Amino acid sequence: MAEKKSDALSYEAARDQLAEVVSTLESGSSTLEESLALWERGEALAKICQEWLDGAKAKLDAARPSEK
Repeated sequence: MAEKKSDALSYEAARDQLAEVVSTLESGSSTLEESLALWERGEALAKICQEWLDGAKAKLDAARPSEK
C-alpha cells in the first residue's frame, strides 16, 4: 500500500534518518540481523530522497523555457 502524501517523510527527514542509518552501520556494533534491517531501511530512505530530488528536477525542468 502506498503511503499517503501527508504520511510521507520530507526530503530533509529522510536524509537525516538515512545519515543515522549509515552511521549506525559504519559503527559495526549491530548484529547481522540488525544490520540487514538497517540496510533495508536505508534503501527505502534513499528511494524517498531520490523521489524528492527527481520531483524537484522535474519542476525545475518544467519551469525553464524551452530551448529551441
